[in-house]
Amino acid sequence: MFNRAEIIDSNFLAFVNDGKFPKAKTTTDHQNLKINQSDLLSIFETQVLSRHMDLKARLLKEEGKCFYTIGSSGHEGNAVFGKVFSKEDIAFLHYRSTPFFIQRSMKVPGSTPIYDTALSFVASSDDPISGGRHKVIGSKILNIPPQTSTIASHLPKAVGTAVSIDRAKDLSIKERSLKDGSIVLCSFGDASTNHATAMSAFNTASLIHHNGGHVPIVFICEDNGIGISVPTEQSWIEKNFSKRPGFKYIKTDGLNIVDLFQKSIQAKDFCKINRQPVFLHMKTVRLMGHAGSDIEVGYKSLNEIESTEFNDPLLHTARIMIDNKLLDKDDIVRMYENSRDRVSQVFDQASTRPKLLKSREIMSSISSYSDKMKSPALPSEGERKKVFEKEYLRLDHKNHMAGLLNYALTDALLRYSNTVVFGEDVGKKGGVYHVTADLQKQFGSRRVFDSPLDETSIIGFATGFSHNGFVAIPEIQFLAYFHNAEDQLRGEAATLQFFSSGQFTNPMVLRIAGLAYQKGFGGHFHNDNSLAIFRDIPGLVLGVPSNGSAAVKMFRHAVKIAYEKKRIVVFIEPIALYMTKDLYKKDDTQWSFNYPALSEEIPLGDTIKYGKSKTLTIISYANGLYLSLQAKKEIEKKIKEPIQVIDLCWLSDIDISGLLKQIGRCSSVLIVDECRRSGCYGEGLMVDLLRENTTGLKVDLHTAENSFIPLGEGATSTLPSKSSIKKAAYELLGV
Repeated sequence: MFNRAEIIDSNFLAFVNDGKFPKAKTTTDHQNLKINQSDLLSIFETQVLSRHMDLKARLLKEEGKCFYTIGSSGHEGNAVFGKVFSKEDIAFLHYRSTPFFIQRSMKVPGSTPIYDTALSFVASSDDPISGGRHKVIGSKILNIPPQTSTIASHLPKAVGTAVSIDRAKDLSIKERSLKDGSIVLCSFGDASTNHATAMSAFNTASLIHHNGGHVPIVFICEDNGIGISVPTEQSWIEKNFSKRPGFKYIKTDGLNIVDLFQKSIQAKDFCKINRQPVFLHMKTVRLMGHAGSDIEVGYKSLNEIESTEFNDPLLHTARIMIDNKLLDKDDIVRMYENSRDRVSQVFDQASTRPKLLKSREIMSSISSYSDKMKSPALPSEGERKKVFEKEYLRLDHKNHMAGLLNYALTDALLRYSNTVVFGEDVGKKGGVYHVTADLQKQFGSRRVFDSPLDETSIIGFATGFSHNGFVAIPEIQFLAYFHNAEDQLRGEAATLQFFSSGQFTNPMVLRIAGLAYQKGFGGHFHNDNSLAIFRDIPGLVLGVPSNGSAAVKMFRHAVKIAYEKKRIVVFIEPIALYMTKDLYKKDDTQWSFNYPALSEEIPLGDTIKYGKSKTLTIISYANGLYLSLQAKKEIEKKIKEPIQVIDLCWLSDIDISGLLKQIGRCSSVLIVDECRRSGCYGEGLMVDLLRENTTGLKVDLHTAENSFIPLGEGATSTLPSKSSIKKAAYELLGV
């Protein structure tokens, strides 16, 4: 009763031998159908192979040789999509897409889909896509980026990728990887359509089409009627999507490969010709539960389970084979058993292959990449003069951070033709703080454009564009807004290289206006002093400048390593310092800077040092650095000795040994971190300095309180200040 896999297996043979088949649920018009007998046979063989891969994986799991048995049983109809759609159409797949993978592999001579998938099932380091890091369905040569246990988080990037195809063609982006005229496939389950990320993707696709844009994507909803144990109301998907604006809705019977073939061709042709979203709704069943650990009798009656199992797609296809005299029952049984032996032998061999065991090997792909790129030449003065127009004469004048970053963005767009800038209000308005002012006028609305007010779609768009050779430079308007969409960065963008051994990349520079010290404006939604989420994402680069000159040099390097090394960079721009011109007193202009020469950068790990000292080093960044420099003068006056202040610039990839050299013979270090004590970067830095130091260095940490930020006069009360920094320094020095 509990081993449903064994029952489904034996039932298939018994029912075929007895000629006991489920009735067809769909009457398909066979006239003018572009399907031949060899295609039908190939699809059926793929379905059988996929079934035996599920069955064998369960046996290996019992032996401790297989670690993740979420299977494709019931979804074998998606083999048709692998046959119908071109290999040039990038596919972001549901985790039940093994049949699709097998069938698409047949488009590449010499492919070994059973062995490749088996290596993934047993987490072998020989796995050609993930190197044994996860059971994923993916292949560079098959144009299938690997997905892990996605719910709906891959949908926003699929939409971004779809939009990028025609955009890349129009802009003649030489770095593009997807073929002109191709489309995007994106499959998912019925339960996933309720997820916020899915809604974001559907809405964005619909809105772009409504506004006249091209979104050549086929959303494939593999509707098995249940999400783990929660049923999906039978007509919900059709009611929800059949009349959605901008979508071409096509319903198909996932148990009938002839109907599937016909409807898939219809979906493909419509999408390719009209460059419009298609919602292909495939009704099917789920067999063997959600995953290996799921026991359906806990939430389904035995009658329900047996009724579903009798609707086995393999039984439906076997009936089609017999009705069309392509195979008889003996042929089917022979194919079924031969496939069992074939799969078993391949899986047994795969289970003996090596595994990833060493941490260094596991981590080697976190920021690895296959394609090496060299940045384009710096733009000429003639090119710059033409683009900057009237602003060209102002480049030699001192300016605040917002103004200098605007120049840096202009130069980046001019130098890197595959860059695009987008976000809320970045177009005509030029951003809330005018950092993107005039960029749309200079470079056009195809390269600088407004997004929907939806952070999920912004980051998903960036990831999708970056799948197709772009270096996206999206903007999140406020740091607190990022948390609405943080999994797009954590779960999708930042994991891609790790799970593809560097074969797939999605480089970007994510600009976020953030941090605190905006007195009297916005409260915690606009004054967010937490960077903890970025600290917790392996491979992510985080830059936080403190002044305009550093911001320009860091931003240039950020775009460079995104282009050349495929890194994902988060660039936090301190809002309170955007327009700051003075450091010590009004009109001293000591926090205003000239625009740096084009070749100047601050590489990852480099710092900026102010002064020299053997007594005290203050290490900080952004607003904390600004306040520390103000405190520096008064501390020096009190202790009658010089102190030094170090601007970290980059909060990730900190070079601890280099930082200790910068500290030198200094006896005490005060780390000033404007973020909350819990989870701030200063915590880790303090531990690293104490661990690596061998000279008895005294280290203390001064942070913000573990509090949200209020509105009004108390807006900075929980944050480090010039006064509190001085106090912390005196306590550390014992004066």
